[in-house]
Amino acid sequence: MYQKELEAMIAAAKLAEVKIKEIYSKPFEVEIKSDDSPVTAADKAADAIIRESLGKQFPDYGFLTEESVDTPERLSKRCIFIVDPVDGTKEFVAHNGEFTTNIALAVDKEVVAGVINVPIRGEIYYASQGDGAFKMDSFGNLTRLSVSDKTTDLTVYLSRSFLKEEEVAMIEKNKDKIAHRETIGAALKFCYIAEGKGEISFRLSQNTKEWDVAAGEIILREAGGDMLKPDGTHYEYNRVDPYNRAGYMLFNKKANFFFDK
Repeated sequence: MYQKELEAMIAAAKLAEVKIKEIYSKPFEVEIKSDDSPVTAADKAADAIIRESLGKQFPDYGFLTEESVDTPERLSKRCIFIVDPVDGTKEFVAHNGEFTTNIALAVDKEVVAGVINVPIRGEIYYASQGDGAFKMDSFGNLTRLSVSDKTTDLTVYLSRSFLKEEEVAMIEKNKDKIAHRETIGAALKFCYIAEGKGEISFRLSQNTKEWDVAAGEIILREAGGDMLKPDGTHYEYNRVDPYNRAGYMLFNKKANFFFDK
């Protein structure tokens, strides 16, 4: 399902990648937005490229993107693209390569397709509802993604730039199951759990938004894992308030969902 949209999303991400890498390879300025988050020319240029590419092909679809002014018009749309042109701008600025481009399609408030592109590595993760999740490497090799079966000796992925004390406390509370801690930027946490490298990750803060998680959620779910709010429910998308205010947890198996313990 949604194959046409998925192919267009992949193509748009790859178009944006060219500009992102061009800016990344040279000195660039960093602005600070009103919410104290950084933004660069790469964020803005990639946003424009993705909106133009997808807007031409799907003129009736709405957009919710990090770098464009949000308007109530999108709320009336049945289909909407949710975009973070450079997820992990702090990692982009730090030149550590741990940033991604996230593009999701939500239909009737549910994410049905998602793309996470890793520009510096030439890797792209993608999924559509009912069709599985896949990774294409820089050589064009395709791998179907599947989460690990582990319920002990777990690897948890921590945010490189936004780790909170409450999250460290949650890990300590469950240290009988968690054996390894790894720090990683942006939506790579979803990707690594989807391909079985690790098992869990979570955010207890209110600072993430729909574009941070939408693409990753469908990729993780199609690989056999899931993303839930602490109360055990899923987020709806294309909300009036795009903040994920309840937080969330990513996991490979429901047995590793700590919040219901």
